[in-house]
Amino acid sequence: MPTEKPRITVVVDDDMMQQIEDFRFENRFPSRSAAMVELIRLGIEQIKSEQAEKNCSSRK
Repeated sequence: MPTEKPRITVVVDDDMMQQIEDFRFENRFPSRSAAMVELIRLGIEQIKSEQAEKNCSSRK
């Protein structure tokens, strides 16, 4: 399936690869790529949430 979406390459160690694979199968993602996109999305959401909390607490 050709795609117009940008592509990236990520190098990980064996332990992280296993964690990604575990996440993929536990959450029934159809591909490693889909699982990694979800992990990245979750990480970005977490960072934004932590930054918002930090900004709110610094205003008090």
